[in-house]
Parts: sequence; structure tokens; C-alpha cells
Amino acid sequence: MQDSPARSTALAWMLAGAVLIGSNGLMVRLADTAPTVSAFYRMLFAAAMLGALVAARGDWRPLPRAVWVLALLPAAAFAADLWLWHRSILLVGPGLATLLANAQVFFMALAGVLLFGERIGPRFVAGIALAFFGLWLLLGGDWVDLPADYRWGVWLGLATGLCYAVYNIGLRHVQRAGSALAPERRAPIAQVLAVVSALCAVLLGMAGVAEGVSFVIPDLATLGWLLLLAGVGHCLSWVLISRAMQQLPVAVVGLLLLAQPVCAFLLDLAVLDRGTSPREWMGLALTLAGIFLAGLRQRRPEAGRA
Repeated sequence: MQDSPARSTALAWMLAGAVLIGSNGLMVRLADTAPTVSAFYRMLFAAAMLGALVAARGDWRPLPRAVWVLALLPAAAFAADLWLWHRSILLVGPGLATLLANAQVFFMALAGVLLFGERIGPRFVAGIALAFFGLWLLLGGDWVDLPADYRWGVWLGLATGLCYAVYNIGLRHVQRAGSALAPERRAPIAQVLAVVSALCAVLLGMAGVAEGVSFVIPDLATLGWLLLLAGVGHCLSWVLISRAMQQLPVAVVGLLLLAQPVCAFLLDLAVLDRGTSPREWMGLALTLAGIFLAGLRQRRPEAGRA
């Protein structure tokens, strides 16, 4: 097909961005700060880095008020996402928290059907079912026997998935609104992300003030992890993802983001010495198989061929 090279590039960008995001849970854990504080500095530093990059290139463009208003939706959704997810990380660990947050794939696929008229074929549905059966195996344990805090962390992780889906869809709308402007007023993707990040930081800062937390960064090690979280885990990853999501269906975007929990799980094993049972290894294998199956494209008959 004529668009296959561009689509392949977009898929590679999306996958690379998802893998980078998969390391975020570990960095949040290593930063060792209050959940709202780590979320606030992640977005504040990311907004500063992205804004500086755009300004250094001379690409900053004034945005109409309508784009700023649209940007409030993904900013609010991502602020809620981080507020919930960072707490889930501390309660159930970075690997499992990231797995649970990727319930977003259900919401993304549903939004693709209801809002964008996309069609989901049986192969995609089978892949999703297989992937989430694998995630269920990875969760493990009997629900009634789990500690109350652990169960609360599971619910927070699942709620993160809903906020994550709203953020992805809202960001896509903001990008489309920016792309509809005249060429000389069209803002680059990095500027859109900087605007959303700044608004998100404001909302998280307000939440932190309401909670009465301290925003003091205790040491250089914590500062280093927060800067790495912002620069690699947010800026680089979301620049890649934002470039890709303009060229991919919503359901495929949600599916490829499932690479995040797999990466987070492997980092949990390698860095935090997470104990893993054969059932959990089976879950990881089924999740990968589901992603592969659903990612396969159905061949369409071309003109002139039988």
C-alpha cells in the first residue's frame, strides 16, 4: 500500500515511546517523593524542557484561545491520571500499576468505535482478549486474600486507565485543532505538549497545596530522577507518541501502548527483584502474543489481483 512506509514509521515511533513510558513507574519509585510532588515536578520540568526546545528552534507560535481551551481537557485528564497512578505505584508497585493503567486499551477501542467510526475486526478483538487474559494472570492472587491497601491500589490503577484514554483522545483533538490553523500559525507538536504539560503542572500544584504536601526536593539524587522522569519518560516519549498518533487509528494507538506494562514488569524483575511465579511468566507471554496478534493487519485485495 502507498502509505505503508509512513505507517511503519508511525508504528515504530509509537512503540519506542510506549517502551520509554514503561520505565516511568520505576523512576517514580526511585524518586521517593510524595505522589503528587513527583507528578507536579514531572510536568513542570517537562513543560520547561519542551518550551525551551521550541523557543531555541524559533518555532514558538501564538495559539488562539480555542486551542488553549481544548488543551484543558487533556491537561485535566493527565493530572488526574498521574495523581491516581503515582499512588497506585506506591501501593502495588510500578509493574502492576502500569499494567492496570493500560486498561486504557478498552476505553480507546470503544472511543474509536463510538466517536471516530473506526471498525474493530475479530483479529483485533481476539488479540485484546488474549492480552488482557495475560494481564489477569500477571495480577495473580485471590482478590479476597489481598490486603485492603493493595486492593485500593488496584482500583486506582484501573481508574488511571480511564483518565489515560481521555488524555490520549483529548491530545489528539488539540493536535488536530492546531493543524487546522494557517501554516504560519501552526504550532509544532512539542509546543502543544509544552502547553498541556504546563496546564497539568498548575492543576497538580493546586492539588498539592490542597493536600498540604511539601514541594521541597530533598537531595540531588531525587532531583536527578525527577529530571530523568520529565526529560525521557515524558518529553521524549510523548513527542514520539504524539507524532505517531496523528497517523494511526485510535484503537491501534491504545493497543501499542500495551508495551508499557510489559516494559514495566521486566524492569520490576531486573531492578526491584520482583518475585515471579510460572503463572506470571505465562501471563507475560500471553500479553505479548495478544499484542502481536492484534497488531497484524488484515490484507486487503488490491485492484487487478484475484
